[in-house]
Amino acid sequence: MSSVEGLDTDALATWLAAERPGLLTSPLEADLITGGKSNLTYAVTDGSAEVIVRRPPLGHVLATAHDMTREHRVITALGPTDVPVPETFALCEDDGVIGAPFYVMERVSGTPYSRATQLDALGADRTRHITERMVDTLVALHSVDPADVGLTDFGRPDGYLERQVRRWKKQLESSRSREIAGMDELIARLEGNIPTGGDATIVHGDFRLDNLLVDDDSDTVNAVLDWEMSTLGDPLTDVAVLIAYQQLADTLHDDSGAPDAVGAMVTDAPLAPGYLSRGDVLERYHAQSGRDVDDLDFHLALAFFKLAVILEGIYYRHSHGQTLGSGFDGIGNLIEPLIAAGLNASLNTHGVTES
Repeated sequence: MSSVEGLDTDALATWLAAERPGLLTSPLEADLITGGKSNLTYAVTDGSAEVIVRRPPLGHVLATAHDMTREHRVITALGPTDVPVPETFALCEDDGVIGAPFYVMERVSGTPYSRATQLDALGADRTRHITERMVDTLVALHSVDPADVGLTDFGRPDGYLERQVRRWKKQLESSRSREIAGMDELIARLEGNIPTGGDATIVHGDFRLDNLLVDDDSDTVNAVLDWEMSTLGDPLTDVAVLIAYQQLADTLHDDSGAPDAVGAMVTDAPLAPGYLSRGDVLERYHAQSGRDVDDLDFHLALAFFKLAVILEGIYYRHSHGQTLGSGFDGIGNLIEPLIAAGLNASLNTHGVTES
């Protein structure tokens, strides 16, 4: 028996024997794949077969952000569609088994490319092909009719953008300890220029290359992971987050002297030769989805605001001695460039043109 923090493998084995006989046999071995503030992911094996177990983080969490039932539901619903997702095996909503709700799904092979060096080794042609498949996968997701997969009640599309602004503003207030140049102006612009929502689709919420498992041989996308922020909403928010991460990579990995540990927290894959440019991403998405991506200003401003709030939260925890390890000293300096990018993205929203 090999339990790890947050997962009692004896209890899991007993539960699986009753709920999914034959899936795995006791004793079980488990390894933590990802942890931190996101949902915890474990690889569990009996020596011959292997599955993935997902549960919320340890300690107090926001139920809406770590709802195992929602995450299991959307992955299960997308199983019969063209969106590549792992097969789900079982859901446990009883926190008495391992201390929290959890679900069990297929272990899918593939690489989550998060570093430019990983893609450099493949070459520019393969990198371009991989990132084309990334965009195609997002188009496939946004093409799914929620009604066709039983997800009409998975979110509230009406007022989605307004709630997003309100949610991230509240998140900022919980970790704000200093004045940040341009932050209040960006919030005011967002609150004052919320566009009328377009069509509603299933949105992933954090769509980027390192949340995809890419086949090591064919370079196709084997699975989309990390659905904890998924809901029904404006599909352009997914597009904007993808673009914002590209600009964030430039911000965190330029010659400004940002500590390596800070840059390591964010994917720099978009810097690899062959990775689709912003224009190529938008052109490919538009060509395949038919959606107008010319007016993405509000969505980009919102994406930059969201990323700035996330980094400000890390800065807050570091400045209060709540982070482990070194290399966070420069993170506070990275917030204002993101705010500036958000303000720049919102210029057209205000009818202002750059001179």
